[in-house]
Amino acid sequence: MHDKVKCELCPKGCVIAPGESGECRVRVNINGVLRAVTYGFPVTAHVDPVEKKPFFHYHPGKPILSFATVGCNLHCKGCQNWEISQANPEDSDAFYAPPQKLVDVARARHIPMIAATYSEPLIYYEFTYDTAKAGLEFGIKTAIVSAGYANPGPLKKLYGVVDAATIDIKAFDDQFYKDVCDGGLAPVLNGLVIAREQGAWLEISNLVVPGMNDSTQHLKGLTRWIAGNLGVDTPLHFLRFFPQYRMRNIPPTPVATLDKARRIAMEAGLHYVYIGNVPGHDAENTYCPNCHRLLIKRVGYHLLENHVKHGHCEYCNTPIAGRFD
Repeated sequence: MHDKVKCELCPKGCVIAPGESGECRVRVNINGVLRAVTYGFPVTAHVDPVEKKPFFHYHPGKPILSFATVGCNLHCKGCQNWEISQANPEDSDAFYAPPQKLVDVARARHIPMIAATYSEPLIYYEFTYDTAKAGLEFGIKTAIVSAGYANPGPLKKLYGVVDAATIDIKAFDDQFYKDVCDGGLAPVLNGLVIAREQGAWLEISNLVVPGMNDSTQHLKGLTRWIAGNLGVDTPLHFLRFFPQYRMRNIPPTPVATLDKARRIAMEAGLHYVYIGNVPGHDAENTYCPNCHRLLIKRVGYHLLENHVKHGHCEYCNTPIAGRFD
């Protein structure tokens, strides 16, 4: 008789009976051994502009090979990728693409970066880690797009090989995490500090949901925490919510609310604050925090102008935070 096993990857600490999976659906007790059954089997892979992740200060304008398996350890009611994040491995059409295959594709197509994204790269942890490690040998960087809900030990190890992360802070409110995401806030904040300490390039996103995480109090708490713990040069992306999944009764975020959020963030001292999912908004662009000139002009995911030269403002030579070619 095989024993139950405890998963120590995330704060949920699932105790898993033989033949069963944890809450993420992809970490399974097979004959007393915990295995990530989606390893090497993504359900999707695309070449995206890096801006889509979103990354605005991480090699702007470059393509990034993006992949995902099914599964997530959170169950956000407004998830935009719920078809894969909340899917079971046995119900999904996956294809075989182990880490070295992804790296080989990136090399063959002259793509300088790989992203583990779309669902939750932390729960297919070994796949993400091995892909990042395989890429390093050939100078290919790996980034993650994640909710950041994992334990400190695994995160510290992962950020030793992963070059960058966009982490989605769902709300600066633990009750929101419990009610909407089936998670908690503190592990996410702790993980962000670890990412910064390990030297990963870090950007933050926040999906602003009307009536749920858009109060002035919450926005001030979020932006002051970022300024105080991650630094004022950390890019922050406020994203417009659209009705999805189990939150179809909530209307899209008013643009005025996003403008308010950006104003609060800049009052907290943040230098680079963006508004996403509002095509054509001025806050898609990057401005110099010193001379306030337009540096990077964007429409959607496309760059129209780029005046960052060797990591500095072309006009006043102020260093611009980020990783630029």
